[in-house]
Order: sequence, then C-alpha cells, then structure tokens
Amino acid sequence: MNFQQLLQQREALQRQTRLANLAYAYDRLGVYGTRIAQAGLRGTATLRLADPDAEQPWPALLALNGSPAVIEEHFTEEDIAELADIVAFLTEDDRRVIVFGWEELTARLQAELRAELEASGAAPDDGVTAPEDSNRVPR
Repeated sequence: MNFQQLLQQREALQRQTRLANLAYAYDRLGVYGTRIAQAGLRGTATLRLADPDAEQPWPALLALNGSPAVIEEHFTEEDIAELADIVAFLTEDDRRVIVFGWEELTARLQAELRAELEASGAAPDDGVTAPEDSNRVPR
C-alpha cells in the first residue's frame, strides 16, 4: 500500500475504526453490566475520570449507596480505567465527574451503541434488537 492509497482510503478507515471501537465498547459494557447485576449494585455511583491537573491521574469509581468494598471486589483498577475510557468516548463530553444509576449505565449506553451499529450494518449477534427512538440523534 502506498501513500496515495492511504490518503484515498482515509475516510473509510476512520469509519471502520469508529465502528470497531463502538463494537468493542458494546461488548465490554455487556461484561460490566453482567458484573453489576451479579454484584447486586443498586442506587447511584460516581465515575471520576482521570484528571492530572486536579491531582487525580487515574479514574475512580465510587458507590454513593452501599459499600466501597463491593466495587473493589468486582472491579480492578484496569476495569475502572477501561470503563472510564469507554464512557468518555461515548459521551464525548469533557465532564470529569459523571453521576449515574447502576441499573441504567450499561443498558442505556448499550442501547445507543446497538442502534448505531445496526444503522451501519454491524449489528451484534446477541439476539437483542435496538428499541425504536425517534428522538435519537446519530453521531
């Protein structure tokens, strides 16, 4: 492959890269959703994204209801970092602190991902169909 071919294929490669990242996020959110359900996590949590300028160079996941030990038992530091990366990528916003309900986090994000993947012809093979949402704006 030469330089000109790369330039000509740039847009298609970017689209494929985004779809690959969406598929990866969908898959990983499924894993985290299962873990959340198995741990019986309920209520509200806070995900603090890494912010070296605020003396927090790593992400943190805090349960606002329940014991912090439950999070430590079910999520490694690497899991929390990956979840923070996925949420930051999907929300595309620069908030450093995200408050969410355990019950809704993965389900809501996965539904949005599924809809976008299906619209691109890359639907996951897990037997679930995306709900119709006329208010959803494509990214």
